[in-house]
Amino acid sequence: MDNTEKYYVVAYYYYTKIQDASQFAEQHLRYCKNLKLRGRIYVAEEGINGTFSGLAANCETYMQDLKNNPMFSGISFKVDEASEHAFNRMHCRYKNEIVNSGLKELDDIDPNEITGKHLRGNEFIELKDTEDVVILDVRSNYETRIGKFKNAVTLDIETFREFPSKLPELEKYKDKKIITYCTGGVKCEKASGFLLKNGFKDVYQLHDGIIGYAKDTGGKDFEGVLYVYDGRVTVPINHVNPATIAQCKVCGEGTNRSLNCANVDCNEQFNMCEKCSNELDGACNEACKTASGKREYNGTGYYTRPAVE
Repeated sequence: MDNTEKYYVVAYYYYTKIQDASQFAEQHLRYCKNLKLRGRIYVAEEGINGTFSGLAANCETYMQDLKNNPMFSGISFKVDEASEHAFNRMHCRYKNEIVNSGLKELDDIDPNEITGKHLRGNEFIELKDTEDVVILDVRSNYETRIGKFKNAVTLDIETFREFPSKLPELEKYKDKKIITYCTGGVKCEKASGFLLKNGFKDVYQLHDGIIGYAKDTGGKDFEGVLYVYDGRVTVPINHVNPATIAQCKVCGEGTNRSLNCANVDCNEQFNMCEKCSNELDGACNEACKTASGKREYNGTGYYTRPAVE
C-alpha cells in the first residue's frame, strides 16, 4: 500500500528508566522535527508519553526506531489514520512526570512495581457488568461529560492532579473489583497503583484505555465520543451501539461537540451544538461574544498557534 500521502495520529506511553531525561528530550525533539512530525511528547526519568501526527511512512519510521531501542523494549502504539496533521507544531518537553498526577510528591508510584492488572477489551466486557465490579473513569470532568462507559463512576475533577483528593469518595468501593480506565492507559497505570497502595485489594485497568478498547471491540457500550487533545477535539469510538450523552448548554439538544470559549479571557470548556455556537460566534454566552478578548471563531472551538513545519 502506498503510504506517501496518508497520515497517522499515533498515541503511546512507556514507563522505563531514562537517564539524562532532559538531554534525551532535546535530542528527541530534533529527531521528531527531522521526520516532520507534529505533536506533544513528554519525557521524564520515569518514561515517555506522547501523541503525534505525520505522514504514515514517517510515523512508521518513528515507531520502528523506538521499538529497536532496548530502552523501549515492549512499547506499543495506538494508530489512527487521518487525512492531515492533527497538530500544528512539534513539542517534546522534559517533565517531572509523564502524566501530571501530583503523585510524585505525594506518594511516588512506579507502575513497574505496583499497578492494576491489565484487561483487554473482551475481558473488560466480560467483567464490567457483573455485580461486584465498579468501573472508574479517572479522566477530567469535561472529558467524561461528552463520553464515558455506561454506568461508569466519574469524578468531578478538572485535572488528573486532583485524583488523589477523591480517595475519600472512593472508600465505599474498597470491597469491590475496581476497573480504572482513561483515554490511552497512562493515567490508569498510576491511578490503579495509588488505589492498591491505599488498601484497595482487587484493582484492574483497561489495557491501552478507551482507544485500545475501541480497536479491540468496536467500542461497545461507550456512550458519546472520546475527547482528544489535538485538532480533532473529539473522535467517534462506539461503532456498535452509539449514543449521545452531552447536551448543548444553550438549547439542551444532544451534541458531540466540545469547544473552548472564543473569548480568550474566559476559555471555558463547554458543549454546544453547531447552530448555537454559530449564533454565539464560538462564545459560551452573550457577554463573551462581545468581550474585548474575543477571538475569531474558527468553527471548531479548538485554538492553537499557526502551523510550523
